[in-house]
Amino acid sequence: MDTPIEIHLYGKLRKYAPNPRADRENVLRLTLQPGETIRDVLARADIAEEEVCHIFLNGALFSTHNRMAPWLGYRQAQPNVHQWETDVALKPGDRLGIFGHDMAALVV
Repeated sequence: MDTPIEIHLYGKLRKYAPNPRADRENVLRLTLQPGETIRDVLARADIAEEEVCHIFLNGALFSTHNRMAPWLGYRQAQPNVHQWETDVALKPGDRLGIFGHDMAALVV
């Protein structure tokens, strides 16, 4: 059996979790289709990219709309985290952290 990917949802994006509650993790587990990208899994989860402010991939900041993010000391998944590129293929076992605009302020 393929290892599913995990999509951890934060803030108002928790509403896309199967059983959204503020007092527990809100995680979608999806079996990855061959060649599926971040954009594809967001679409499959019915999450519009316009709702997303930050994307973390395997614990590293992948993309953000926050201009201060590079100076906050987060490990970065790519050199330019302001490049909003979601056509990046995922691998089984990957973990995404998806934050909405209500969680736009990243703090250390």
